[in-house]
Amino acid sequence: MPENVQSGGEAHRSGNRKMRLFSGPLSMFGAKVQIAAHEKNIDFELVMVSFTMKEGYAPKHPEVLRINPKRQVPVLIDGDLEIFDSTQIFEYLEDIKPHPALWPAAPAARAWSRRLEHESDEIYFPHIIKLMQLGKTPLDSAAELARAGAADYYRTMERVLDDREFLGGAYSFADIAFYMAQLFGARWGADMTSETPKLLQWRQRMTARPAVSKVVGPMADYLRGQGLGVPAFLPSKAT
Repeated sequence: MPENVQSGGEAHRSGNRKMRLFSGPLSMFGAKVQIAAHEKNIDFELVMVSFTMKEGYAPKHPEVLRINPKRQVPVLIDGDLEIFDSTQIFEYLEDIKPHPALWPAAPAARAWSRRLEHESDEIYFPHIIKLMQLGKTPLDSAAELARAGAADYYRTMERVLDDREFLGGAYSFADIAFYMAQLFGARWGADMTSETPKLLQWRQRMTARPAVSKVVGPMADYLRGQGLGVPAFLPSKAT
C-alpha cells in the first residue's frame, strides 16, 4: 500500500523540510496529534502507513521502525528532530507554536489538564483495550468488568464537567485525548449513556470542532468502507 500524504494548515518548517507525521487510518494516538496540529494550524505532511484489517500495520513503515522502539505510530519528524508518543508530540507542538494554547497558562490548571490527559491514556483506555481483546466474547465476565470500569470513568468525567465547558476549564489537549479514547470506547461497546448528559453535550461540542471533524470524518469513512460499525455521533462523511 503506497504512502497516503495529506496536508495541514499554516506552514511550519525546520529548515526547508516540512514536518511529517506518520499515523494510520485507525490510530487513536495518531488522530490525537492530527487534531492538535490542525487546532494550531500547523502545516504538516500526514503519512498514512500501511494498514489492513486482516494484517494490521504490516509491513511496518521503515521510518516508524527506525525511530520508535515500540514500532508504533504516531511518529513525528521535524527537520533533525525525530520523536514518538502522542503526549510528547503534544508538548512539542505547544512549544513551537504556543498560540492558540492547548494547555492552560496557570501552573495548577495546566497540571490538572495534564493529569486528565494522562488518565485518559492510562486509566480509562486500558478498559477499552480489554474490550478489543475480548471482541469475540463480549459477554465474558472480564468484558463486563471493563465496561463497568469505563462507565465509572464516565461518571467521574461528568462530575469534572459540573461547572465547566471543557475538562480542564479551557479547551486543551486533555479534551482531545479523552475524545479520541471514548470514540474507541463507543466502537467497542462501552459508549456513554443518558446517565452522563453533560458529557454527551461535551462530546457534541468536540465533534463540531472543525479540527476534530477533519480527522474523525475520514476515520468514520474508513470504517464504513470496511463494513464496520460507526458510532452514531461521528460525521456522516469526511469534511
